[in-house]
Amino acid sequence: MNSGGPRRQLPETGRTRHRRLREQGSLDRDRLDAILDTGFLCHLGVTVDGHLLVVPTVYGSDGSSLYFHGSVASRSLVASPGAQVCVTVTHVDGLVLARSVFEHGVNYRSAMIFGTPRQVTDPEEKLAGLRCLTEQAAPGQWDYARRPSRRELAATALLALPLDEASVKIRTGAPDDGEGEDARLGLWAGVMPLRSVWGGLEPDPLLPAGIGAPAHLTQRVGTAANRAARRQAP
Repeated sequence: MNSGGPRRQLPETGRTRHRRLREQGSLDRDRLDAILDTGFLCHLGVTVDGHLLVVPTVYGSDGSSLYFHGSVASRSLVASPGAQVCVTVTHVDGLVLARSVFEHGVNYRSAMIFGTPRQVTDPEEKLAGLRCLTEQAAPGQWDYARRPSRRELAATALLALPLDEASVKIRTGAPDDGEGEDARLGLWAGVMPLRSVWGGLEPDPLLPAGIGAPAHLTQRVGTAANRAARRQAP
């Protein structure tokens, strides 16, 4: 995150220009990084065999690129270099319950990233990208679990999407009808927050007795799932 100096701005393009609810839109690069750091699941919009698909998949961000893979989408993108994609990441923070149904809404943070992904073929970058992806979801797991073998690495298609063209939308706060005519209806209005926390660990039924969970997992139990990930350098 940028701790001082001028704010970093994303370029405005025909795809990132905010045409609706412009007050919720932003091209602030720090806000984009914050949204990406907070999650690990994205939705990838891609054309596969002439059909548009939206594929959920995990991702990792190193601040300059988004690394992701998904079997069907990866095969299609590898076979069609130069194909454009759209990746979205959304965090829901609560329901906005107004006095009228028309004014109901959602408090959220979302990002859309556009561009042409490239297949990662360099073995060192592929390892770094997979580490980034793994650590995004479960910080500490890359150094705990077995690393990919050479055969597994060759069988994995990893894609990298630059964070050069993206936009952000954020909605916070109370309903918008508190000063309108509906305020006289005498109805409750406000926000119902949505907060996710990590639950207790569930061991593999085939796990031998005496093998306890590592600290990097147990310390996350009961903590907010929607918090900034710990970005680690490759």
